Amino acid sequence: MAKVESSRRLNLLDREEGRAMELALVVPTYNESANIQPLLAALEPVLQGIEWEVVFVDDDSPDGTADLVRGLAVKNPRVRIVHRIGRKGLASACIEGILATAAPYVAVMDADLQHDESILPEMLRLLKSQDLDLVVGSRNVEGGSMGGFERKRVLLSRVGSYLARKVCRADLSDPMSGFFVLNRQFFDEEVRRLSGVGFKILFDIVASSSRPVRLKEVPYGFRSRQRGESKLDVNIGVEYLSLLVDKLIGGLLPTRFVLFSLVGGLGVGIHLGILALLHFWTTLPFAYAQGTATLVAMICNFLVNNVMTFRDRRLRGSHLVPGLLKYCAACSIGAVINVSFAQFLARSGVVWYLAGFGGLTISSVWNYWVNTILTWRDKTRLTRRPSTSS
Repeated sequence: MAKVESSRRLNLLDREEGRAMELALVVPTYNESANIQPLLAALEPVLQGIEWEVVFVDDDSPDGTADLVRGLAVKNPRVRIVHRIGRKGLASACIEGILATAAPYVAVMDADLQHDESILPEMLRLLKSQDLDLVVGSRNVEGGSMGGFERKRVLLSRVGSYLARKVCRADLSDPMSGFFVLNRQFFDEEVRRLSGVGFKILFDIVASSSRPVRLKEVPYGFRSRQRGESKLDVNIGVEYLSLLVDKLIGGLLPTRFVLFSLVGGLGVGIHLGILALLHFWTTLPFAYAQGTATLVAMICNFLVNNVMTFRDRRLRGSHLVPGLLKYCAACSIGAVINVSFAQFLARSGVVWYLAGFGGLTISSVWNYWVNTILTWRDKTRLTRRPSTSS
């Protein structure tokens, strides 16, 4: 306790003497109240001699994380809080946290103590001494490890890293890492190109860069979480897919529209599968088989779009049935538009496959546009409030 109080007194003296802020640590949080004080206790000894602050960016955790940090910030001038209401996501939280600090160097790390804080001074030293844009804590270079990760999670991480390296413009062994230090000037150059989607902010930064990134990697051993629950679920995988799509298409098309179209392609496969099953294995007339296959495909597409394409506006509970009805009505009109436009093109002399593609394209745009407005309306615009910071 005396050691902590001594550190606080030294920090106050540093501020009074006008020592420039050197390093800010941006820590996104959601339900991490049990890890806040252990993390601060771990940072204090390893960052001796560095003028630093930690900016916790909390997505309105129901466990009171923001209130806990706000209470600590009153007593500890190194601690700050950005409390976000109506917005969620690790990548966007990191972006807001970096923008909220004036420090010339910024570290991003998790609150769960799985990242090894002891390598932060070496990461900062490399960044400054070699005029780098980025120094990454890597689990995949010699000396690093995935720790106690389950085999399934190791495999998923490696698959994700492989896909990310195909998109990144840098020789990076661990693009899935969430632990890195960057030069604020480099971040300011690239911030307007960032997608801010999902949980992989490092991949977003490197893949968005307008020039080759000057970077180094420092090995570390990934530790097991001791408190709280892991945030890894199917949504993280979906958001990572969205980010990959966004970087691959280079902003030519809205990512949500691309995902909507991919789900539509899945629906075509389901439709043909159900149709074949009913046509060859039952005595149903073709018209009934076609109608059943169409309905099943629509329901499947609605459910997949609900959890993937429009996951941030997901319909739940009593809103599901009205949403499904709106979706089916919109897509039924889209089917009529598809056939009518394709027939018009064919009668105008357009070759059959281009006419079919034209009908499919215009109906896809119609389905996406109408369902975005009616089925999955963005209600956050009405409830969103500005973030509060201290």
